[in-house]
Amino acid sequence: MKFVLPGGTGDIGVFLQRQLTDRGHEVVVLSRRGNDTTSAGCRQLQWDGKSIGDWASEIDGCDVVLNLAGRTVNCRYTDENRKQMMDSRIDSTRVVGEAIAASSNPPGVWLQMSTATIYDHRFDAGNDEETGWINAGKSDYPESWKYSVDIAHAWEEQQSLADTPSTRKIALRSAMVMHPTRHSIFGVLSNLVKLRLGGPIAGGAQYISWIHETDFLAAVLFLVQQENIDGAVNVSSPNPVPQREFMKSLRDAWGVTLGLPATKLMTTIGAVFMRTETELILKSRRVVPGKLLKEGFHFEFPQWSDAAKELVSRWS
Repeated sequence: MKFVLPGGTGDIGVFLQRQLTDRGHEVVVLSRRGNDTTSAGCRQLQWDGKSIGDWASEIDGCDVVLNLAGRTVNCRYTDENRKQMMDSRIDSTRVVGEAIAASSNPPGVWLQMSTATIYDHRFDAGNDEETGWINAGKSDYPESWKYSVDIAHAWEEQQSLADTPSTRKIALRSAMVMHPTRHSIFGVLSNLVKLRLGGPIAGGAQYISWIHETDFLAAVLFLVQQENIDGAVNVSSPNPVPQREFMKSLRDAWGVTLGLPATKLMTTIGAVFMRTETELILKSRRVVPGKLLKEGFHFEFPQWSDAAKELVSRWS
């Protein structure tokens, strides 16, 4: 198959490039940087993420579009950063929809990155696609949390508005994708563990939803093949765990016994120095992959303890 990956130059995109080309698929990456070579057997074209260009001809006749574009949310939520986070997602989704709509031979499926952050801060049960809580407690959220949910809604709405009747549309409500690179979320958390700072945060009861990179790739390929699936799909392990358990398993994988705890206030201060937001650490993202499980998807790494050990074994 031919895959087009707008915004496919980040950690997840580079991983997908390598895995898809290894399987014999043709991959075209759309990047603001232009014609850099990022993976053997992969072509890279320039786009600006907001207007139609020569790149649109690659979508006409391709099999799959997987849009990964969007400014990182691992930053301080200043006015400028908020605008870039929103605009980069809305503009890229809109223009991908325009390119598909203009195609004489449109792709069969459009996989659009979204986020599990769309679901409510919740401890009592997992949020699946059918019964998950959305906006039930939003009025009580800190301002930065509200903005993240607003981004998620606007992101998905832009895809749903696209006039692409011949193309199946899926919004990937992805949990944190775990892969063993230094600048990934796994790398950030691993560094905290190595500094003996990987203990419970604000008590550690908040749930962390995650997915191993192998299962993320497998889920993408599964959704491409399952023509009966569309709409929002939770792409996450079936077993989210409380933060204190998550970090305990990560410490065990690294062979680190001590993990100093942190209060909410300490976390707030630390987030300022790390140039990020506390939402990434304090919001309870208890998400379960209802549609994937219903359709019989098999997870190679359903348990975090096993996934953490495997990722550590490939750390370099």
